[in-house]
Amino acid sequence: MFIATLLTSPERPALERTTVESLRNAWGGGDAVWLEPGVAAEFALPALPENRWDVWESLQGLGVDLVVQPAEGRRKTLLLADMDSTMIQQECIDELADEAGVGAYVAGITARAMNGELDFEAALRERVGLLKGLPEDTIERVYRDRITFMPGGKALVATMKAQGGYAALVSGGFTAFTGRVAAALGFDENRANTLHATDGKLTGTVAEPILGKAAKLQALEEISARLGIDVAQAMAVGDGANDLAMLNRAGAGVALHAKPSVAAQCDIRINHGDLTALLFIQGYRREEFAA
Repeated sequence: MFIATLLTSPERPALERTTVESLRNAWGGGDAVWLEPGVAAEFALPALPENRWDVWESLQGLGVDLVVQPAEGRRKTLLLADMDSTMIQQECIDELADEAGVGAYVAGITARAMNGELDFEAALRERVGLLKGLPEDTIERVYRDRITFMPGGKALVATMKAQGGYAALVSGGFTAFTGRVAAALGFDENRANTLHATDGKLTGTVAEPILGKAAKLQALEEISARLGIDVAQAMAVGDGANDLAMLNRAGAGVALHAKPSVAAQCDIRINHGDLTALLFIQGYRREEFAA
């Protein structure tokens, strides 16, 4: 048995009943269940539709995401999340680089690295090198003035934890930011890279080994083992090429507003919904979300 979930942005509800019923009828699905009117609905399916990606593509123009997944085990007990452009709406290194006067150049490198065009570790070293001499207290100012949370993040973490889940923030960014973001959103732990500083200024270097693609996969496997669960019980979310190993290994790997080359390698692609989409695809109704 499979579940088809249709959803859209809660800020711009665009899911029409006719859209849901038309697809349900075409696929011979069960009764539609509305998880939030205008935002998310689901129905059961006896088999995986052969044309699901064609339908997915046709719904993109309507601002609607479509996820089809096995019904069994879709509620997860572990959340593993990327930070930059996933739990927050910015790339922290780009914001720091802007303060250092090299914002556009670094943003270009970041975009290429997240798209898988550059080696992540080498690209990170190059970008961090350009931050040399930046006052360390710039980090606090950037976090305070420039960083905003992705909508739905607090509800996602709080709801999964309320159901006995565990949440880990695993980032290729920096501990100076993940510590703050994890505390604000309620994560149980966080892992990231450490920027070096001396006499109150960044040295342009980062602690080795760098937390990259392999380390994110390792975090998934280590945390799952520590909790005594299979990785099939984990949901991972991210947007960049360095997230792919983690996304493809987890029971549910969600490409959230991801780079096209990344989304193309994932079965769960959220282009229009926010982080509450990760609750809807687990079958949570809006009224079940934790405050």
